[in-house]
Amino acid sequence: MARKLDNKIALVTGATSGIGLATAQRFAAEGAHVYLTGRRQAELDAAVKSIHEAGGKATGVRVDSTKLGELDALYAQIKEEQGRLDVLFANAGGGSMLSFGSITEEHFDDTFNRNVKGVLFTVQKALPLLAKGASVILTGSTAGSAGTAAFSVYSASKAAVRSFARNWILDLKDRQIRVNTISPGATRTPGLLDLAGDDAAQRQGLADYLAAQIPMGRLGEPGEIAGAALFLASDDASFVNGIELFVDGGQQQI
Repeated sequence: MARKLDNKIALVTGATSGIGLATAQRFAAEGAHVYLTGRRQAELDAAVKSIHEAGGKATGVRVDSTKLGELDALYAQIKEEQGRLDVLFANAGGGSMLSFGSITEEHFDDTFNRNVKGVLFTVQKALPLLAKGASVILTGSTAGSAGTAAFSVYSASKAAVRSFARNWILDLKDRQIRVNTISPGATRTPGLLDLAGDDAAQRQGLADYLAAQIPMGRLGEPGEIAGAALFLASDDASFVNGIELFVDGGQQQI
């Protein structure tokens, strides 16, 4: 029985933990050769090893997506080794909380460099490699369309990502490249729990608070976001273009 991504070449950025890692593992399990990026070599090596041990094909490349020269080197390697990309999941990013009135230029630059500049140039520099009919997936967030105290810079950066998808589908229509945004809600990842610091009680308190805001009464799991990403990457979504797919347990519907 054919797998959903058999013989596809995929790239997942920010793939060393959480949603990125779960998605890279799922793409590989569905037959893709997956390129993974991350900023920390040890975590990157461990992620690639996990895919190899499960019988999948993966290549890790250490990349900081805010550094354009490192993106150039990444795509030069993919071009030499594979010649094309069928799926691009621009997932690398992140942010932190800082209340309005305390926002610094450093906080702004770090957030927008990771979530906006990094996404823009990750996709733009991939264009020569993207096959006709390729799937591009951007990681948004429910925060991009809802208010959250002390999270305005992050929220604005994710709103920008959503806007990219709406515009790029027009720029790329002649190549039939689909661009969609996947917007997770609160998901049990290291990045989310790190917002509460290192204290175990505070981390659990944050998780409990966020779960209480979700109609399903719990946090999402990285594998659940990966399943939605697989749908957008595959031919099952061949007529799905420009959408924002909320994977949030219903939070944005109330």
